[in-house]
Amino acid sequence: MKKSNFISLDSLSLQDFDENSELIPLMTPEDEEKINKEELPETLPILSLRNTVLFPGVVIPITAGRDKSIKLIDDANKGNKVIGVVSQKDEAVEDPKAGDIHFVGTVARILKVLKMPDGNTTVIIQGKKRFSVAEVITEEPYINATVREVPEAKPAKKNKEFKAITDSIKELALQIIKDSPNIPSEASFAIQNIESDSFLINFVSSNMNLPVEDKQKLLEINDLKERALETLKFMNIELQKLELKNDIQSKVQSDMNQQQREYFLNQQMKTIQEELGGGNAEEMEEMKTRAKGKKWDDNVKEHFEKELSKMQRMNPQVAEYSIQRNYLDLFLDLPWNEFSKDKFDLKRAKKILDRDHYGLDDVKKRIIEYLAVLKLRNDMKSPILCLYGPPGVGKTSLGKSIAEALGREYVRVSLGGLRDEAEIRGHRKTYIGAMPGRIIQSLKKAGTSNPVFVLDEIDKLSNSNQGDPSSALLEVLDPEQNSEFHDNFLEMGYDLSKVLFIATSNSLGNIQPALRDRMEIINVTGYTIEEKVEIGKRHLLPKQLKEHGLEDKHLKLGKPQMEKIVEGYTRESGVRSLEKQIAKMVRYAAMNIAMEEEYDLKVTNETVIKVLGGPKLERDKYENNDVAGVVTGLAWTRVGGDILFIESILSKGKGVMSITGNLGKVMKESATIAMEYIKANAEEFDINPDIFDKYNVHIHVPEGATPKDGPSAGVTMLTSLVSLFTQRKVKKSLAMTGEITLRGKVLPVGGIKEKILAAKRARIKEILLCEDNRRDIAEIKQDYLKGLTFHYVTDMKDVVKYAITKQKVKNAKKL
Repeated sequence: MKKSNFISLDSLSLQDFDENSELIPLMTPEDEEKINKEELPETLPILSLRNTVLFPGVVIPITAGRDKSIKLIDDANKGNKVIGVVSQKDEAVEDPKAGDIHFVGTVARILKVLKMPDGNTTVIIQGKKRFSVAEVITEEPYINATVREVPEAKPAKKNKEFKAITDSIKELALQIIKDSPNIPSEASFAIQNIESDSFLINFVSSNMNLPVEDKQKLLEINDLKERALETLKFMNIELQKLELKNDIQSKVQSDMNQQQREYFLNQQMKTIQEELGGGNAEEMEEMKTRAKGKKWDDNVKEHFEKELSKMQRMNPQVAEYSIQRNYLDLFLDLPWNEFSKDKFDLKRAKKILDRDHYGLDDVKKRIIEYLAVLKLRNDMKSPILCLYGPPGVGKTSLGKSIAEALGREYVRVSLGGLRDEAEIRGHRKTYIGAMPGRIIQSLKKAGTSNPVFVLDEIDKLSNSNQGDPSSALLEVLDPEQNSEFHDNFLEMGYDLSKVLFIATSNSLGNIQPALRDRMEIINVTGYTIEEKVEIGKRHLLPKQLKEHGLEDKHLKLGKPQMEKIVEGYTRESGVRSLEKQIAKMVRYAAMNIAMEEEYDLKVTNETVIKVLGGPKLERDKYENNDVAGVVTGLAWTRVGGDILFIESILSKGKGVMSITGNLGKVMKESATIAMEYIKANAEEFDINPDIFDKYNVHIHVPEGATPKDGPSAGVTMLTSLVSLFTQRKVKKSLAMTGEITLRGKVLPVGGIKEKILAAKRARIKEILLCEDNRRDIAEIKQDYLKGLTFHYVTDMKDVVKYAITKQKVKNAKKL
């Protein structure tokens, strides 16, 4: 409100107040005099207020929410607009009765009634004079009571003490308005324009921040001077509280200002430092502290310090800063010249290798040799081993056992399908998203510079327009070069010569010759039936029981049953399929335990058939020799050795030879060589040369869907054709392998161990081989050779001599 409004109000009288007026004028001495002369009605409707006290002369708005209060206001507004206003003793009481109200209150006149949208009624009332309740007449629909006036003892007009008190009240009120942030400054105009002393005291008492109880006590004081003193006392307390509050706030404000000032100064300082390239002091210090603990040589140290000072001069906002930060972090994370101590207990190492893997004697022997030399020399370039063999024979898991035996960290990187050279060598750090190669990353993860590093599936590397990763491995896997392995991201040589690299591969054909030359090839051959049974019992069954939440007591698998599973349900060099079949047996036990049903703890042959179905893979058994031209050959496949049958048949024709069975070029050539050799030496084999022109020959190798190639079937085809043309039986339980030439020579072939294991599986007793393959047999454990007889040949005539009997086959054709 503006000052002019208050000045213009002086002449207005509240008695003539218009209900539609926007302004409510202050009470003048004339108004007060008129009020004092007014008679009180005998009875008044009593309105109880919850949280305030009405003083004579004061105008206050009241919101009425209770139905009783709204009814009372409506009735009074329609009538003489005069009500009695008292305060409640307890504001929580929802429906106050006679005992819940103070008996001294103020008669009020309703100035304005406003209906609110929320259903409440706001009423503006002005206090007139004090009264006390004499007797409550009714409590319904609202309290009605007889009342009597409470006269006020006023001091004489010229009382100096009273004048001083009222002046002090006015002064203090103005001071409080000035100091309090919550009271609008316009209120000081209202205080200055009040002329009546009693209205001033009531006005200030009404607007003071006091509890209802204290305000009620003030209202009940009859002596105006005493009430003025009591009001002054409360005002002093209020002013002191206000000053204290303002002191605290100003102190907090100054603290906040100081903090803000420091914050802004720090921000400015930081910006200046960044402009000068020194805003990363903490990072620098941390890096320098970490660098002190590194065991790097002078070259690396010098390079690091140079790169660190370069980073110090950089603005942290530029993109290169984070690249430089990553680069230096890699330097600090790499285990430069940090080596784990090797455990030279050879017996313990052998025990660990035997515990984890059954068989694989060559590999174990090579690892123990390496350990022995390392123990004697204490410093040796690590060999690069390549474990080569069919899937599932334990090549990858060997790496883990070797790491444990040596007491080194174990790192494995799968190279299958890798076709980007940067995966090995890393990217130049100038590129966005540049990273070091897999070798450096793995060393960082291992935390030592001499882990056992398994390069899995090295034969599955491919190449693309991003370069050839197998060529990048040439440097990694050369003991002469890898002491300074260059990673593009690192930009420095890193010593890999103490790392024991173990590569694994299923086939050597796909490895480029230069890479193969760098590795020491160790052939991890397939397992015999006996070995598989042992592996199943010792490793696979306990592992599967554990994985299915069972114990040893829940399932017993005897050797005969394990052998039945190996022979009837798996056809592989490794033991992965065997593990799956054992898992099926374990699930059978788990299901019965979960369903609380009876089952055979000790597995029988019948249980095996019940759980796994009928034997599926017993087709590679030897077949009888009752038919001419059917001979058993030995073949090498990626999953180990196998036997194959070569069949030939004669039909009347003009001497045409047909060959079927999805055969490769080399194998077809072997058939042609065999045929031509027989034609050239027909007399020696007691064959009539005229037959060749009168009969067509058809050679077939069963399992036509499987591609077959290689020269190994040469002797088998020769034997098949001689048996066919002579109609004589082939020796019983005999299998053979070897390459043939037109001169009649038998040449050696590979994969002998796998082929011999296949022959054993097929219950073959005799094997025919080239003389040069004798050395391969010498390398095979004698245990695997039990029950086998070997015939070594150099000439194709020897083959026929050994393989073909004098006995004619049943229903022999007369040629």
